[in-house]
Amino acid sequence: MNAVLLFAGQGAQKVGMGKDLAEAYPTVRALFDQADAALGHTLTNVMFEGPMEELTRTSHCQPALYAHGLAILEVLKEKVPSLNITATAGLSLGEFTAHAAAGTFDFATGLYLVFQRGSFMEEACQNTQGAMLALLGGEESAIRELAAECDVDVANLNAPGQIVLSGSAEGIAAAAAKSKDKGIKRAIPLPVAGAYHSRLMKSAQDKLALALAAAPIQSPRVPVICNFEARPVSTPEEIRATLTSQVTGSVRWVESMQHLIAAGHTLFIELGPDATLAGLMGKIDKSVKVISIKDVASLDAAVAALNAG
Repeated sequence: MNAVLLFAGQGAQKVGMGKDLAEAYPTVRALFDQADAALGHTLTNVMFEGPMEELTRTSHCQPALYAHGLAILEVLKEKVPSLNITATAGLSLGEFTAHAAAGTFDFATGLYLVFQRGSFMEEACQNTQGAMLALLGGEESAIRELAAECDVDVANLNAPGQIVLSGSAEGIAAAAAKSKDKGIKRAIPLPVAGAYHSRLMKSAQDKLALALAAAPIQSPRVPVICNFEARPVSTPEEIRATLTSQVTGSVRWVESMQHLIAAGHTLFIELGPDATLAGLMGKIDKSVKVISIKDVASLDAAVAALNAG
């Protein structure tokens, strides 16, 4: 049973995430306990009970999504022994989870890196007045023109007709005001703390580069598609470089998925608190199958389907 694993990015978090999984599976509880011990605080309390304001904090959200995705994977491997992971990918923060799943680094190393990444990005958000804007229905060329005119950056190319801009609050406001002139159907301000995947994250990028340089990293067991270049990365040097560049660079999700589909992959399994990536895949290529696993019910359904072939 060949499958590509997909891991959620920031924004997928939900209060209660992982609680039923921890109650049902000792493997999940053990991994969550390990995360709490390593971080020195009860991350799982924030995951299970909230409040949402605390869970949404970048320094909490990123480790929570990382631990949640890998906990699901541990149970999935137990329940579906025939599962053959052929590649991994993750949206933004999810790229770190994808690397851990592929053996680039162990759980503890990845947890430390995503906690550092989240803390650095949270600090950068506090020191800059940034914002993000989702644009629906526009042409990429027109959106890039708009970004240049308003001096903001293209943060995410999530799906055809779904692109996100990121930058200064003033620049994002100007882009929203001009969006209809560029043929964009809708411009939706995003409820985020700052300008992720933009030049305003440069301080976080520089600090993460130092953390990555000191981290033990090895070549992954299966291809991991990087967001920044939308291709597989394999050597420790290029993994460090692309994970660093991703902090200020664009998430090229459409091209990343197209690369995997062109390579012949037809079954994808999304591990995260919602089905965002399955929704994006429906816009990218409807011919492939995506199974989303977020809780006990969806995990049980996925296990039954995968074991049935």
